[in-house]
Amino acid sequence: MKKKLLLLSLCGLLIVSGCGGQKVKLKDGKEIVASIKGKEITAEELFDELKSQYGTTTVVNAIDEYIANKEVKTTDTMKENAKKQIEEMKQYYESMEQSWSDVLAQYGYKDESALVDDYVLNAKKEEVVKNYLKKEVTDEEINTYYDKSIYGTYTAKHILITPNTEDDMSDEEKEAVEEEAKKTAEEVISKLQNGEKWADLVSEYSEDEASKEDEGLIADFTKGDVVDEFFDAVVDLKDNEYTKEPVKSTYGYHIILRVKATEKPELKDVKDKVITSIVDNKLTNDTNLYNNTWVKIRESYDLKINDSTIKDSYNK
Repeated sequence: MKKKLLLLSLCGLLIVSGCGGQKVKLKDGKEIVASIKGKEITAEELFDELKSQYGTTTVVNAIDEYIANKEVKTTDTMKENAKKQIEEMKQYYESMEQSWSDVLAQYGYKDESALVDDYVLNAKKEEVVKNYLKKEVTDEEINTYYDKSIYGTYTAKHILITPNTEDDMSDEEKEAVEEEAKKTAEEVISKLQNGEKWADLVSEYSEDEASKEDEGLIADFTKGDVVDEFFDAVVDLKDNEYTKEPVKSTYGYHIILRVKATEKPELKDVKDKVITSIVDNKLTNDTNLYNNTWVKIRESYDLKINDSTIKDSYNK
């Protein structure tokens, strides 16, 4: 950002006349921007150096900003999301006893609103990329994702046994605590099989405080809403059936009772969601896809670079 601002500022000084000082010129008419004994640096030399170092980045940023602003409108949601992220960043730096105004200045921002604008622009650029990629998603990709990744909704109850490990425990101690939690979960399953009531066991054993008061109820979830181990276990159950072995997840050991499930939605009702998920997965799995897509987007706008230095750099 600082380099970008520096380039724009210096280029402005080279182009705009009457910027606060008298111009000194050589006999051939070249303007001298600085000199030392035995050496003058001309505006032409300065411009060529700036162009070779920052020219391509500056040109590309200007092009991408134009396209993003043309294709995507700024929304209040974008601004609010930007402010939330910046507030988190601000709190982090201040917790490290760093001045927020100094941090902004260090990265070339005159104030916080300029940083908000940058965040909003990046959000718009990302949306441009996603919109472009959505148009390239094939029917085969849509059908495959729908068949493998779209489910109905499920409602289940669970009892969670959490291993109470501490960071300063040895591996052997942690393993012992894990084993104890698993044994407790197995005891709960034995009690269910012996006819004890689900509600009583939830109240006595479950460590999920968020659902404990409602018999461990987790309602209307689908894939991605809960951890995979939990979801896969629920899918494999029938209504009113519970797991006969503890289900381990990052939260601990679950005993799960499936309550009900809804039918899988029709493709036409979730097609937009499917396409969005496909594009998100592609961007996550291919770190080069974002930049490569911007190359295609610029080409779709008939990008032509006339300057040979910038053109060679861009092509590389």
